[in-house]
Amino acid sequence: MTNDINTILVHEDADVTRMSHARAISAWLFVVCGMILGMIVLGGLTRLTHSGLSMVHWQPVTGWLPPLNDAEWNAVFDAYKGSPEFTKVNYDMTVDGFKGIFWLEFIHRLLGRTVGVAFFLPFLFFMFKGWIDRRIAPSLVFFFVLGALQGGMGWFMVKSGLVDHPDVSQYRLTAHLGLAVFIYAVMLRFAFRLRRGYDAVRPMLYEDVSLLRKRLLFLAVLIFITILSGGFVAGLDAGLTYNTFPFMDGKLIPDQLYDGDPFFISAFEDILTVQFNHRILALSTLLIVVLIWLMSFGVDLSQRQRRGMMSLILASVAQVSLGITTLLLVVPVSVASLHQFGAIILLSAAIYAVYTLEWSR
Repeated sequence: MTNDINTILVHEDADVTRMSHARAISAWLFVVCGMILGMIVLGGLTRLTHSGLSMVHWQPVTGWLPPLNDAEWNAVFDAYKGSPEFTKVNYDMTVDGFKGIFWLEFIHRLLGRTVGVAFFLPFLFFMFKGWIDRRIAPSLVFFFVLGALQGGMGWFMVKSGLVDHPDVSQYRLTAHLGLAVFIYAVMLRFAFRLRRGYDAVRPMLYEDVSLLRKRLLFLAVLIFITILSGGFVAGLDAGLTYNTFPFMDGKLIPDQLYDGDPFFISAFEDILTVQFNHRILALSTLLIVVLIWLMSFGVDLSQRQRRGMMSLILASVAQVSLGITTLLLVVPVSVASLHQFGAIILLSAAIYAVYTLEWSR
């Protein structure tokens, strides 16, 4: 009898230890997610301020330090002088003016390296301490591989603006943004699950909320697609035209939509069509959020689950309001940056709402 009690106590202690390890790893992933969010917002700022092409070389290992003296600043500026942006746009820029666009891009790249270190070193620590359960190890390795790919994708994007045209490809910009948001989303979802322990890698589903959960997962995908469409808006500077709402060019449905040859190319290269699509996706997202919120009243939800639904509708209304404000004010940097931040918050709210339906009761 005593041996049985001791065995139970040992198992209980082991479970408590494993739970503390899982929550420590979850907290670490939440910190990394916060850093990735900062990267996304800072990347948007570099685009809005046209700072992204100020660094014409990629130095992922040796590029930790900025220029430290006049000679180094002149050398970096001379390299920039060979870029299309300088020869066609900023040909009258001085080295002091160059510093103004250099620092944002430098800090953006520096933060990217810092995110890599903030992921890799704790990963090694947790691994050598034996805290990483074999069920989550593949996911953590997957996150690291995605992060490395994101660094390469960033340089692939920048290179498109260093050849002939003094602007990056909207396709590469959207791919860079999309990969960053994807990494953030899957890591955030994983971090939420780990708060419940290693067994929570597979969710516990309650039958009465399963349909609501599926709708929220669809919503999260729609939010992601809407963010991608925003990437094309940013890549084409499409927000600088048709600055009225709800009308575009005096009409709810403007003429010359999808006039490209072939027609579908307009969704990626025609300013009018790209902005119209982003509007429709954003308003559709808001509508679906409201419908899901109304449907949720027919389901027996806990207080935490209700808070998840409320945070979702508040984030959605705020995000659409920011988008309209950004458009009407012709894309001021501060408001446009808040709009991009709001998109990630909205996606986070959807992920949190899904989490509460899977585990909270």
